[in-house]
Amino acid sequence: MRSVVMIPARYGSSRYPGKPLVPLLGKPMILWIAELSARALGVKNVYVATEDQRIIEVVENAGFQAVMTTDDAQTGTDRLAQAAEQVEADIYINVQGDEPLVNPADIINVRDAKLVNMDDVINGYSWISSQEDPHSVNIPKLITNERNELVYMSRVALPGFKDPKYAPMRYKKQVCIYAFTRAELIAFQNFGRKSELEYSEDIEILRFLELDKIIRMVETRPGSLAVDTKEDVANVEAALLRHAKQVPS
Repeated sequence: MRSVVMIPARYGSSRYPGKPLVPLLGKPMILWIAELSARALGVKNVYVATEDQRIIEVVENAGFQAVMTTDDAQTGTDRLAQAAEQVEADIYINVQGDEPLVNPADIINVRDAKLVNMDDVINGYSWISSQEDPHSVNIPKLITNERNELVYMSRVALPGFKDPKYAPMRYKKQVCIYAFTRAELIAFQNFGRKSELEYSEDIEILRFLELDKIIRMVETRPGSLAVDTKEDVANVEAALLRHAKQVPS
């Protein structure tokens, strides 16, 4: 069975135009993610799905493959569905194009979970650290049942509580590594719109709940950081430098 990584990379981001090509320590962000993905599944199994020729040129000049998609994809998963129509594979792993600290081992673990649970959508999660605010709307929180199947994901802190003495000691957050089959991606795209919950929360994985899909959550390493705005760049570059010092040459 062939597994591929597909990295959705939209140049026309409303919050941060050109974000995939923002330089981090002198290298375009999209290449950090492509290189880490290649460490997991090999260069020949890494694709960047984008609507912009500038991103394609950077990716292909670095030796990676790119797939052109339309500029009206509603979400990264819709963009992935378009790309999956052009690339033959059994498992499509979505690695977000704005998380340059993604762990290759986590990509492999998500792939392996999919191989065992081909009928389930797979998504990563980690525990929110003491340095993160569980009430931040920028962090999707989630609750699972005791089988690690997603119950719900929200911008508000989950689970809630009635009595403060039952407040959770820690919270789970989404890590944006997913695994799908082509059929699952086509069903997602054919829904034709954002679901009501997806639209309200701005969390695209919720659309699969309307499709009656089990979303199996797989624990990943904590510490991933995303570049959502220009203000995030300095923190992410500092984290990349710290990580480089920890990894043997």
